[in-house]
Amino acid sequence: MSHDGREIANFILDFCDQIGQPVSNMALQKIVFFCHVWSLIDHRRPLVRHNFEAWEHGPVLQYLYREFKEFGDGPITKRAMKIDKMTGNRVTAEYAFDNQTQELLTRLVAFYGRLSASQLRKLSHVPGGPWERAWNHEGKVNPGMKLENENISAFYSKRPPPFMMQ
Repeated sequence: MSHDGREIANFILDFCDQIGQPVSNMALQKIVFFCHVWSLIDHRRPLVRHNFEAWEHGPVLQYLYREFKEFGDGPITKRAMKIDKMTGNRVTAEYAFDNQTQELLTRLVAFYGRLSASQLRKLSHVPGGPWERAWNHEGKVNPGMKLENENISAFYSKRPPPFMMQ
């Protein structure tokens, strides 16, 4: 089952708070992206139900960027909100994951959460990777600069996971 990126973001923010690791908007975007990548590889399913876009500093979920842009490059101190479909009110995006997803997220955030935003940006800008292919596309137009799950999976399935190379 895929999830709203706000749920994944809130898990990451809670986890990083517990280990005393502040997270910026750029770092959060990349951690969510890499969690999505390894879900595609390890579980053969998307973690996030929405497509990432290629922005200048790497893969981004546009709605997640807007949620936390007020923090700039500083640490995020609130949680992502979403609209409750029953009431129309904004509520905190709560998360509840199956055991397999919970274990994957815990392992990945423990690794990626220790990296700086610039280190995460560098990992997402790997030559020939899905971000680089979308950002440096051959055509004059690439609407939405979407990163397709098939391209993400095809590229990263041929790479050793960095969290396994410690």
